[in-house]
Amino acid sequence: MGDVRENITFKNAEDTILFNRGDLKEAEIRQATVPVLVDTGCHTVVLTEATARRLGVVMRDRQMVTLAGGVKHEGIKAGAVEIHWKDRYTICFPVVLPGEKEDLMGVIPLEDMDLLVDPVRQRLAGAHGDVWAKFIK
Repeated sequence: MGDVRENITFKNAEDTILFNRGDLKEAEIRQATVPVLVDTGCHTVVLTEATARRLGVVMRDRQMVTLAGGVKHEGIKAGAVEIHWKDRYTICFPVVLPGEKEDLMGVIPLEDMDLLVDPVRQRLAGAHGDVWAKFIK
């Protein structure tokens, strides 16, 4: 299986909270749509320093992360981000890896958005179909 990359939109979760309360305009939500390497050997989201700066996330604590192949790196746990792919989203606390050249998405956000890697088409797919459950307000 080759590499799987998808365009993922990250949003600063604190900004979306302020927007939902009416304290921030939608255009002011810091966000970035970037090509992300889907890394099933990684647990969470790993952001580059450049993406973290664009999102304006707060750097919190040091944390070890394991990437594909079992390689461990020390990173910095960042503030919450929303992860959007098509009609699905989740919230997580990514790790920022200094010197990392590519944003990564691991298995926890994939599971939370009910996604899996389609190895034949080399893309993400819904684990239970392409329609994600929607709640009526």
